[in-house]
Amino acid sequence: MEIRPILSTLLRHKTAAALIVLEIAFSCAIVCNALFLITERIENVSRPSGIAEQQLLQVRLSGIGPADNADARTREDLAALRAVPGVAGVTLVNQLPFYNNSSNSGLTLTPDQERATLNAAQYMAYDGMLDTLGIRLSAGRDFLPGEYVDGSVMEQATDYSALSSPAIISAAVAEKMFPGGDAVGRTVYLGPIPLTVVGVAETLTRPNGVNGGNMSYSFVLPIRPNYNNGGFYMLRVDDPARRAEVLKAAVAALEQVDPNRLVLDQRSYSEIRERFFRSDREMIGLLLVVCVALLVVTALGIVGLASFWVQQRSKQIGIRRALGATRSQILRYFQTENFLLATIGIVLGMVLAYAINLALMERYELARLPMLYLPAGAVALWLLGQLAVLGPARRAAAVPPAVATRSA
Repeated sequence: MEIRPILSTLLRHKTAAALIVLEIAFSCAIVCNALFLITERIENVSRPSGIAEQQLLQVRLSGIGPADNADARTREDLAALRAVPGVAGVTLVNQLPFYNNSSNSGLTLTPDQERATLNAAQYMAYDGMLDTLGIRLSAGRDFLPGEYVDGSVMEQATDYSALSSPAIISAAVAEKMFPGGDAVGRTVYLGPIPLTVVGVAETLTRPNGVNGGNMSYSFVLPIRPNYNNGGFYMLRVDDPARRAEVLKAAVAALEQVDPNRLVLDQRSYSEIRERFFRSDREMIGLLLVVCVALLVVTALGIVGLASFWVQQRSKQIGIRRALGATRSQILRYFQTENFLLATIGIVLGMVLAYAINLALMERYELARLPMLYLPAGAVALWLLGQLAVLGPARRAAAVPPAVATRSA
């Protein structure tokens, strides 16, 4: 089909054509960036934690009693919780994946290294933490019973350079610090303290991405936190269907140990994760609504303009029909016209999408927009334009040749 007559017609309707081009350009720019943000949020929400999420329960209490008796009371609580029917394991942790608070430390390869190789979440493990949480090791072993140290003892230490400890690091930390090598048996440093790597966890996500840190960087030390140090109890159940029943019995057991404490929080880990990602899910929904609304408005604009042009050109269409133009030729004319407008708008939209992404990167530290989203957005808008113009184009193709003989 000849493009020149179509371009000539568009030049005679510059304002209307320009409005549609701008509408398509803005829609392309916003939709490309919105889809990118949606994909990032979905990946974030779907990120694995590395623990047995469906089997875990959390209990947080107000206080555990005098500080000098905290270790003993913690052991008493854990014994009471282990006796609850349906409990497969109990531990005390200082933090969890996808939690609002995070304890982090820098790890180095030498004790005198000025800048940390990476920043990782520091988990402190009570006996049985790995089994209770369901953390899997890809290499090495769990901590031995004699390797655990009470947190209160560590707090009283004055010469940190004399300390040392075994450690379990995540696979992401192992790859970063010892790329392509076996991390088990190697040494990393927590300040001046040498940590001997005894195990590598397949996955252990950090509580949050504090300071933009890698969410997969974490390590575990065999330091028993007590409840006064800010830990909380985690229970693993045999049957996830009995979580509510076991949680109620666990709280009752803790109240029997000390009825003067308040239960600050009691919930399943599934609820903890859902709460952590609630804003992400809301953002996904909002961005989807924005995308749909923009595409609907763009489609309506294309339909409105095409319908207006069909009405204005009825006599010209009739003349073309009288001169031998077929219905399919008229249909292709309007589809080609829309394709040209959409192409111009998409090209502008791609440039605008890139500019918007640069602004978001600078202001909000977002990642660079992958180039894949630009052609994906272009194809979506081309298809939308062709579908939107199809109705008016079919009406144009149905104009009879007799219209050419009618007076204006």
